[in-house]
Amino acid sequence: MSGQVLGFVGLGQMGSRMAARLIDAGHRLVVCDPVEAAVAPLLARGAERAATPMEVADRADIVLGSLPTPDVVRAVGLGPDGVLQGQRARRFIDLSTTGPRVAQQVAAVFTGQGRTAIDAPVSGGITGAEKGTLAIMVSGPRDAYEEIAPILAILGKPFFCGEQPGQAQVMKLCNNLLAAAALAVSSEAIVMGVKAGLDPSLMCEVINASSGRNSATQDKFPRAIIPRSFDFGFATGLSHKDVRLCVDEAEAMGVPMVVGSAVRQMLAVTSASFGAESDFTSIVRVVEAWAGVEVGAAASAPSTRSPALQPGSSDVRPFKG
Repeated sequence: MSGQVLGFVGLGQMGSRMAARLIDAGHRLVVCDPVEAAVAPLLARGAERAATPMEVADRADIVLGSLPTPDVVRAVGLGPDGVLQGQRARRFIDLSTTGPRVAQQVAAVFTGQGRTAIDAPVSGGITGAEKGTLAIMVSGPRDAYEEIAPILAILGKPFFCGEQPGQAQVMKLCNNLLAAAALAVSSEAIVMGVKAGLDPSLMCEVINASSGRNSATQDKFPRAIIPRSFDFGFATGLSHKDVRLCVDEAEAMGVPMVVGSAVRQMLAVTSASFGAESDFTSIVRVVEAWAGVEVGAAASAPSTRSPALQPGSSDVRPFKG
């Protein structure tokens, strides 16, 4: 494996950190991203630049991608300048969250060309990408998985979800739905407690010692909401996209998602209010605006400010039947 050249397409907050870990592990890396500021730090660490995904695949044996949307994944994998057009790479590892349909489509086309596309979405956020502690959900041919497992182990802990393309994507969508749902309902609970005069840090401490503990009360509230930094590292638009994909896939499978649909709506409101690029912990700000209180380290009583949102944001009103 050490003699193979790796390629990496998509150097956003997650991709840049994963690519850096591969370089630090001693791999020769060819990188591609349209944003110069994303490429430059990796070039300084020894990476080589490529202008297109096709050029990456001309120069690398295995190409990894960390991309924002299904359409971008499809273009990077199958487009006229995509990975499939490169002459060298035989494996394409998609670390993105695309949903099973795109994963199946890309895998089918690669298979038809005698190559392999593997869906391997990751979970663990920026911290996990930086520290190499991501959970990596993988589906595809087992022999291909066994070949790439040492590479994935540099990034985190791989879990083989099955040989059918898209199974890892289903696993990731289920995970992200649960993460978003925990954040949404925890926002409602914590805001309620703050309006009653409870301290939000104490609330999290009690909840985390009780049956209500979840990823939001254990991590997101203490780290990004109570300090008012809203910098957990996952964009509202991406969370909305993931939950929308999950609900759409569930409906196509005949699985009702009543709660999931409500979470999707809450993320849609958050995105409309604060922008798709806002941190998804901003969902609590929607509930705060409706309740007229603010969750923070000093929060102990109802806010006297208007329930309008932060300066520069649009107004948010409760839904009416």
